[in-house]
Order: sequence, then C-alpha cells, then structure tokens
Amino acid sequence: MNARELHDTLKPIQEANGNYFNPDMEMTLDLLASLLTNKERYGYMACPCRLASGKFELDRDVVCPCEYRDPDVAAFGACFCGLYVSKAVRDGAVPLPVVPERRPVEKTLAAFG
Repeated sequence: MNARELHDTLKPIQEANGNYFNPDMEMTLDLLASLLTNKERYGYMACPCRLASGKFELDRDVVCPCEYRDPDVAAFGACFCGLYVSKAVRDGAVPLPVVPERRPVEKTLAAFG
C-alpha cells in the first residue's frame, strides 16, 4: 500500500467519525508515507513526528491516531504533526495552528532509557 491508497482508504472512515485530514495534500501524503515507513520499521504506524522506541508497549500512546489527537484537535484545531485537523481548519476558516507537544517527556525518555 502506498500513501495515496492509505489516504483513500482512511479518509471516509475518519470523516464518518468527525476526523479530517489536513487539506494540504502534499503534507498529508508525506505524513502518511512516513507512517507506512514506520509500519515497515516497527510493525506499527508510530507518529512520524515523535521518536519511537520500536517497542509497542512503550510507543502505544503515539501509534496513529495517537492518544493525543482528539484533545489536540479539540484544543488547537490540529494534532501535533498536523495530519488531523478540525473541520474549520480543513475548510480554511482558520489557519493551521502550531500545536505544542502533549506527550510527557518521561514517556520519550523511558523509551530510550
């Protein structure tokens, strides 16, 4: 599967649940391609914008869609990596925001400690 196929497969499923891909298709396809790379590398689609350990139990919180997506989109209008956005961002009513990292530093450090 390539990034475009992944997009076309996931888009209707995500939208039915009120989740939207970033309308910047180049950015979206790059992020989806990185998710596929991480799936080959680790066996699961870890967020491409965060460090993954390669140990599923340690990375569970950043397996896409990560556990931070919904609170990030609710608070900021996008998730940390920008793959998922609110309807307002998707429709161009508000710009894509910069989203601060919610993942506790201890989780990243634990993966490499």
